[in-house]
Amino acid sequence: MQETVGFLLVALVSLSAALALAQTSTGGARANGTFTVNGVEWPSQKAFIDSGARCGTREVAPAEALAIEQALQRFKAQLSPEALARNPGSVLVNVYVHVITDSNGAGNLDDPSIAAQIAVLNAAYDGSTGGTNTPFRFTFAGVNRIANDAWYTAGPGTTAEQDMKAALRQGTAKDLNLYTNLAPNSLLGWATFPWNYANAPLNDGVVILNASLPGGSAAPYNLGYTAVHEVGHWLGLRHTFGGCFEQGYPLGDLVRDTAAEASPAFGCPTGRDSCPQRAGADPINDFMDYTDDACMFYFTPGQSARADTLVLQFRGL
Repeated sequence: MQETVGFLLVALVSLSAALALAQTSTGGARANGTFTVNGVEWPSQKAFIDSGARCGTREVAPAEALAIEQALQRFKAQLSPEALARNPGSVLVNVYVHVITDSNGAGNLDDPSIAAQIAVLNAAYDGSTGGTNTPFRFTFAGVNRIANDAWYTAGPGTTAEQDMKAALRQGTAKDLNLYTNLAPNSLLGWATFPWNYANAPLNDGVVILNASLPGGSAAPYNLGYTAVHEVGHWLGLRHTFGGCFEQGYPLGDLVRDTAAEASPAFGCPTGRDSCPQRAGADPINDFMDYTDDACMFYFTPGQSARADTLVLQFRGL
């Protein structure tokens, strides 16, 4: 374990610089021409990705990543083999849905739309879409609908977000609070990580663009996979991209079975290989990349195992 952590310490110090360099890499298809998401027009799809509107979940700083990895290794050393590999479907997550509308009712979602989103979550996490059958299953625990103009346009880190969550959040660290609204620039979503809960329990949860639910108007991000991606963060997963490294395994997500990826993929760039010096093409079909919903279909066994241990450690789930 000491050798692993030592490698991480050296590599994580250079992670920020590598991430900055990775942003200069080209993306996938549809890099030219205007690109519109939910009525907001961008010069190109790459401009949309580069703006941060695809996912507003904060990047984990190298020092924080190292501390989490050290804590995770200590925690895993105390667990039995059974606890390190829980059965598919054995971890049940209650989902409290908070539909935020403006004062005129814009952004409202009906019960079938919410049910469809829960079904998409379960299909993604039970392997029905083609990936790993993870331990996680999601159960609808209730919905409330609130008209509040400030909350309707709340973005990550704003006072409006803090007020919204403080007023509405339900349950414990084990429960998922899922908020829908219309954040600035049609930001698709953002989430908190499991290790954030202890210091900021009221801020815990996932916020997604209301038009990103299945059948919504935010094509090509309207199959419900924004929620799948952001819930992945809530379970402890990070983006698949993060730079190319000559040794060890990719530091973008610290998962051994996701190939190294220099920068976010978008569209559906089949065969993209942003790290040709490393084995494997980019994991463009992984739910934790930035590709179009129609391009995503899997979590890997390594992602499943890492999320399982992280939520057990930090959420008691």
